[in-house]
Amino acid sequence: MNGTGSSGGSGAAEREEFAAFFPQIVRDLTEDGLGHPEVGDAVARLKEVLEYNVPGGKCNRGMTVVAAFRQLAGPGQRDPESLRCALAVGWCIELFQAFFLVADDIMDESLTRRGHPCWYKREGIGLDAINDAFLLESSVYRLLKKYCGGKPYYLHLLELFLQTGYQTELGQVLDLITAPVSRVDLSRFSEQRYKAIVKYKTAFYSFYLPVAAAMYMVGIDSKEEHDNAKAILLEMGEYFQIQDDYLDCYGDPALTGKVGTDIQDNKCSWLVVECLRQVTPEQRRILEENYGCKEPEKVAKVKELYSALGLEAAFREYEERSYRRLQELIGQHARRLPRDIFLGLAQKIYKRQK
Repeated sequence: MNGTGSSGGSGAAEREEFAAFFPQIVRDLTEDGLGHPEVGDAVARLKEVLEYNVPGGKCNRGMTVVAAFRQLAGPGQRDPESLRCALAVGWCIELFQAFFLVADDIMDESLTRRGHPCWYKREGIGLDAINDAFLLESSVYRLLKKYCGGKPYYLHLLELFLQTGYQTELGQVLDLITAPVSRVDLSRFSEQRYKAIVKYKTAFYSFYLPVAAAMYMVGIDSKEEHDNAKAILLEMGEYFQIQDDYLDCYGDPALTGKVGTDIQDNKCSWLVVECLRQVTPEQRRILEENYGCKEPEKVAKVKELYSALGLEAAFREYEERSYRRLQELIGQHARRLPRDIFLGLAQKIYKRQK
């Protein structure tokens, strides 16, 4: 969730404010336990897990909570304590993200994340990283209780995080069963299945969760208002994931922080779904023989096919259409909510490079 719209002084100040709160988050989660005679060593491990896996990303999910809170809050809701709660909830989403990514990297056998070795690839970590992912998840709920436990919106936030976790895990299951690493079956790849994976695996937690959390924090809890926000934000999440799929193949690893492996990993990505829509029988045979294979020459053949079908140009056309569609949805559904929240998010991701 980053792009040309995020530059400028105010964006840098917001990022600095958000980043400055992270050491407090680490203290909240570890300070009492570090010297504990029984679990002190385990809490020291938690501190290491937090410091390696949580910061270092773009933090736009977490920062969206704070930005949306400021735009939605009334005059009596902008006190320092309420802002600290918004910062803490923002970091809860960043911990949630880290939990998903640590586990996802193991399942995908990824090598790098944010320009560094994936946590499970670090010496001495391996599959112990599975439990580290659980620690990140449980830390979310400890923070929510600490900062929001006495607030009227606490139950709403608790249910929101639990529901979003379930939705994201369903999306991960769809991803795994549609494209198992061990067996390539392109007949499983369809636009309908792709959209379901994107909606559940990415859109709910990356776009709806941050804005919905801010809405609950300022007392906006009606189903109608949340449905309106969801209509815009889930579409935005689809746009974001299609960009991600494009960048996996065509992005610069120096900017994205990771080496794309969707072709090798047999992923149901937008590019392969679009490719399948256009291929001749002979081109489909080439795709079936080379997709989901680790050999560099086979990956190159898939990329050659993408090039022959003009998928880079197809993506550019999609990007323009999707951005116009988002503008229409914002006009339709953001009648009682500030449009700037949604317009700002759309501008941040439009034509992003990472």
